Amino acid sequence: MIRLHHVPQSRSMRTLWLLNELGVAYELQVWPFDKSLRSVDYLAKNPVGRVPALEIDGDCWWETGAITELLCERFPEAGMGRAPGHPDRAQWLIWIHFSETISQHCAILTQQHIMLYDDSMRSPVVMKLEAKRLEKCYAAIEARLEGRHYLLDSGFSAADISVGQAIYMARHFARLDPFPALSAWYARITERPGFLLSRPTESHEKLYKQDFYPPWEIEKGP
Repeated sequence: MIRLHHVPQSRSMRTLWLLNELGVAYELQVWPFDKSLRSVDYLAKNPVGRVPALEIDGDCWWETGAITELLCERFPEAGMGRAPGHPDRAQWLIWIHFSETISQHCAILTQQHIMLYDDSMRSPVVMKLEAKRLEKCYAAIEARLEGRHYLLDSGFSAADISVGQAIYMARHFARLDPFPALSAWYARITERPGFLLSRPTESHEKLYKQDFYPPWEIEKGP
């Protein structure tokens, strides 16, 4: 039995997309983005009160990078992993974990734009700085994709899923348009059925109510 504890549009979307690509049966437990993640019951699954948490055969896994590695090892036939000794193994690991660099910038921007309840608590400097840091991440991906359809020479993998889901969040704060290879790659991978099935449904409350959040000082004016 596999059960994923998930908040729509959060990092757990990365695990949901991977499960879809692996083609394995799973149950989905959707949580709101609120204090219920701090309940005693949920903290027994993820001790820091975040998603994802993945219950699998009596164990509970957490941290998306670890979950990605473990799932790819458990279901190698799907071809989403790159085993030790594979020529793309190092790059596979690098890009899987680079997704967390992107996600951390997204987390700061999500807090600044969405979670803080009073405008006096927001920092235009932080917003602009973190958006620029996302653009530096975009530039790194753009360079990697030169001459490639996917992040690895050997084709689509969990590395594309991990980074692609991070870009799904990041594009709410930094535009993809100036990066043509990145834009084309993102369009390509988000046509996959596994991604489409990982998106929030109409019944789910969305974390991001807008398609794009410009820096606060531009949005609000002086």
